[in-house]
Amino acid sequence: MKVNIFNLKGEKKGDTELPRAFSEEIRPDIVHRAVVSMRSNMRQPYGPSPNAGMRHAVSNPGKGRGIARVQRLTQYGNRAAESPNNVGGRRAHPPKVEKDLGKKMNAKERAKARRSALAATAKKQFVIKRGHRIEDNGLTFPIVLEKSVENIKTTKEAIELLKTLGIWEDVERAKTGKKVRAGKGKMRNRKYKKPRSLLVVLPEETDGIRAFSNLPGVDVRTPDEVTIDDLAPGGQIGRLTLFSVRALNEVGGW
Repeated sequence: MKVNIFNLKGEKKGDTELPRAFSEEIRPDIVHRAVVSMRSNMRQPYGPSPNAGMRHAVSNPGKGRGIARVQRLTQYGNRAAESPNNVGGRRAHPPKVEKDLGKKMNAKERAKARRSALAATAKKQFVIKRGHRIEDNGLTFPIVLEKSVENIKTTKEAIELLKTLGIWEDVERAKTGKKVRAGKGKMRNRKYKKPRSLLVVLPEETDGIRAFSNLPGVDVRTPDEVTIDDLAPGGQIGRLTLFSVRALNEVGGW
């Protein structure tokens, strides 16, 4: 399968054959399972202190008094403490720090999932279905640019390139889609949620990495850094992806 190579003016400068990794069978089920496994293995152990809710001076009055036989504070009359059903008491079944939160997955299966997610970036129907906004101006997927894209030094130049290619609207979608997270994550340094936009893959130590990294929703990776979660965030295949020619050849060796 061939894709077009574009210059910084959005003009077609030739074409290239996609590497063999892009011909992998697309398996959304394996990709989703791989992303779930990856995110599960990144979770940190958590749980309350073993002494939480148990730091009281208490006594048990015993039976025959017509009251519930729960521990009661020695300093404050009949106020109950420590039991799970009491104010300030311990939790009945708290999360345990020693619990293994990870999910195992076969190495060959994980490698197949990464190639499958990579292959999905070359299918326009998956890219559109994922919600990316693209102008219909003859782009082929993944978007491949000539080597000069690696030398872009400023974010302003990167923005002009994306507007020329007709994919700037997708970055604006990520910018305007930022919202306050529902739930307790707001209190845990995760206040905002933001849509994922473009994935830019460039070789290591190139100027373009810094130029694209300031754009909202845009992730910039080198070929060695690309993960399944980059290619299919949340396990949903078809991320809009931009490669330089050199980066494309490096990824093709997967």
